[in-house]
Amino acid sequence: MQKGYWMVRVDVTDQEQYKAYVAANAEPLKKYGGRFLARGGRFEVPEGMTRARNVIVEFPSFQAAVDCWHSPEYQAAIKLRLPAPTLDMVIVEGYDGPQPA
Repeated sequence: MQKGYWMVRVDVTDQEQYKAYVAANAEPLKKYGGRFLARGGRFEVPEGMTRARNVIVEFPSFQAAVDCWHSPEYQAAIKLRLPAPTLDMVIVEGYDGPQPA
């Protein structure tokens, strides 16, 4: 089974409101097996555009990543987040196949 990932780029406009969202998203992330691989650390932009903060959350499966986003718990957290950032989010299935030679 392939893992699933949330790939998020975010510009936070209200730090206090965003903190409330972060606290509220902890429960659904734990429930669906999410774990942070990147969480706002240093980055470089060799091509294209970015936002101020980048986050990658790994889930045990693509379905778990999708289910977490659609869960009532995460939808409640989103309501806390809405006024705080501008973000782009993609849920993507991992790849565990052959690598280029």
